Amino acid sequence: MSTLLLGLGNPILGDDGIGPRLAADFAVRLAGRPGLHVEADCAVGGLELLDLLAGHERVIVLDALLTRDARPGAWHAFDAGALRETLHLDNVHDTNFATALALGRRLGLPLPDDAAIHIFGVEVADACTFSERLTPALEAAYPVYSEAIFGELQRLLASA
Repeated sequence: MSTLLLGLGNPILGDDGIGPRLAADFAVRLAGRPGLHVEADCAVGGLELLDLLAGHERVIVLDALLTRDARPGAWHAFDAGALRETLHLDNVHDTNFATALALGRRLGLPLPDDAAIHIFGVEVADACTFSERLTPALEAAYPVYSEAIFGELQRLLASA
């Protein structure tokens, strides 16, 4: 099974770089695994993601997440079925992940089903400040949430 491990985020925007950092760390630990393709440093979004996803049977996304009750280092796992389409689409830059997937499927691109797109979102404190470092709270919690997510990742990879 072809699996894409995708680290979404911008590594020079502080906590937004958590996806690429996790993907790079996990890629080292999973080196040589058959069928696993890693894009550890992916700072694109919207329609540009379709080129990366096409042709894979399963996708595992690692990304930053900021909710109302954010506690840096808390994490959530869900599949693409939980995503909502763009409510107000004014231009291509407004296209979110769900809308890009829907359009790609309508265009006939070979994309995985929603249930085969697994998303791990890590709660962050600041994803807007220019910095190549995580905030202290997110950095301090890194050993705990990275191990927990890696465990889930291994479980997913074993279920091929």
